[in-house]
Amino acid sequence: MAESDGTAGRKARPDAIPTIPAKQLKAKAHPVRLQLEHALGRRGFARAADLAADLGLPANQISFHLRVLADAGLIEEAPEHARDRRDRVWRPARMAWQLGSPEHPVEDEHLGGALLHAIVGEHQDLVRRVVEWAPEYSSGRTREIHGTFNQYSLWLTDAEWVALLEKIGEAIDEVRDLHQPGEDGARRWSIDLIAADDEI
Repeated sequence: MAESDGTAGRKARPDAIPTIPAKQLKAKAHPVRLQLEHALGRRGFARAADLAADLGLPANQISFHLRVLADAGLIEEAPEHARDRRDRVWRPARMAWQLGSPEHPVEDEHLGGALLHAIVGEHQDLVRRVVEWAPEYSSGRTREIHGTFNQYSLWLTDAEWVALLEKIGEAIDEVRDLHQPGEDGARRWSIDLIAADDEI
């Protein structure tokens, strides 16, 4: 399982994406910090007070979790958006990671499992949102496209599957930086790629 948090121009093979270090795994495995990462991703950059308002949590609690995420290298300061030297503004770090592989196993299987379950919950929420919206589009009540659900069935070798994943990653990287968060006419799209062969 691999995830990209905004690595532009990534040309690495999917099996060459680094395994998430234990420090980042521990930081991501906390539900509030996972919510914070997503809230920050939606905004592009934000202050603790903005994120506290988004999540309905106290600003001091948000500040603590932001420091943990920053210490793990998952977010970074965005001084170009600060009002002055004391103003701390954060943005997501640009990185790609995978949970583990046979060559580079996950460092903490328990934390890896917790993170995997959290990501599965997010995936299920994404599917729910698309399923709830789809009847509006398929019935013609709306013409606006807000989601998609495509199914494909392919016969591929391992090498061909890896090459396909590389092409998908490259296509996403080509359009990743076309717009800034909140730019007029641009919406934030969540894309989950899930696939399995017929042996599992």
